[in-house]
Amino acid sequence: MTGGAELQMLRETAASFAANELVRDREERDRYPFSPLPLDVLEKAHRLGLFSLTVPEDLGGGGQGIRALAALLAVTGETDASLGGVIFVNALAQEICLRSGAEGALAGLIEAESAPQALMALPAWDDPRITAPSLRAVERDDGWMLDGRAEYVALAGLALRALLPADTGKEGVSFFLVDRQSGGLGLSDPLVSHGLRACPIWDLGLSEVPGALVGEEGAGVRVFEEAYSRMLPAAAALAAGILRGSLREALEYTKQRRQGGRVIAGWSEVRMILAGMAMASQEADMLVREACRAVEEGYPGWRLAVRAASLRAMDLACEATTDGIQLLGGNGYMVEYHQEKRFRDSRQVQALMGAQDLKRQELARLLLEEGLPG
Repeated sequence: MTGGAELQMLRETAASFAANELVRDREERDRYPFSPLPLDVLEKAHRLGLFSLTVPEDLGGGGQGIRALAALLAVTGETDASLGGVIFVNALAQEICLRSGAEGALAGLIEAESAPQALMALPAWDDPRITAPSLRAVERDDGWMLDGRAEYVALAGLALRALLPADTGKEGVSFFLVDRQSGGLGLSDPLVSHGLRACPIWDLGLSEVPGALVGEEGAGVRVFEEAYSRMLPAAAALAAGILRGSLREALEYTKQRRQGGRVIAGWSEVRMILAGMAMASQEADMLVREACRAVEEGYPGWRLAVRAASLRAMDLACEATTDGIQLLGGNGYMVEYHQEKRFRDSRQVQALMGAQDLKRQELARLLLEEGLPG
């Protein structure tokens, strides 16, 4: 478990990085794929170790827990959530490898010379427990070969390796690690996403592409379930950071904007909205802290607690970013003020690891099967 001093140092490092690297050219990065991919930002994040925070120390990583990852994502989310999306996708892929017992798949990532070598692509907006993979894997004398299509794969045209779920014909889903430079692998044009646009997405087409089985054949659903439970607080932390950024900008704007002879922060209606956003931000932060504690302590009923807390924090972010636009009036829809970006980003984050409605169904299933703790 990360200590208080370490956590504070991480927050300060992340805040300095955000101030120095993420504020500049934020609007231009959000135009991707109609503007260049921000490789310079990703390279600097790699050199700081932001892509290996939760990798075990014996593999060269930071060896930190979910609280540290959540703290990093909250800070980056407040400034520009797209980098947080890259960090999350990569951390989720790493978590799946670790839960599969395939630590060897992470070897060498930390010493990688560039961000593309350190990152892993993943269809991070899918839940393989619900969406059957369209990839088919067949075992041959010289190893596994994959055919089919993998859609909406985050970082697919950036990372040199992709972690993909596939059907092997055996009951269940299996994960495979694929080299993006393999022959027979085709890359679509970059897709235009609703939010987190600088966390780029592509479709992949595979024809007789070799893949390395990660963990046991058919164990993908169980592995994803374990990774999902542990990573939900991280996604919620990214949403909470977006919410805080929206509140901060709304507060600064309403204290400066004058109308009717006074600043609009003096209007009771504006104060009511600001108060609601502040309440939502504080609630989301507390929910994330509790969800992280549940993961790290593993107390009875922790999986239910993690789901409920994390999904609520994501809902709060989506609701509050709508208020953030309203407080800026017409300026709220202008890209220069970033509130419309936060509105889009919060909904893109909400769909990580599956649509929100499906997550609620999954929460209800767990509740019916296990009941309330205590």
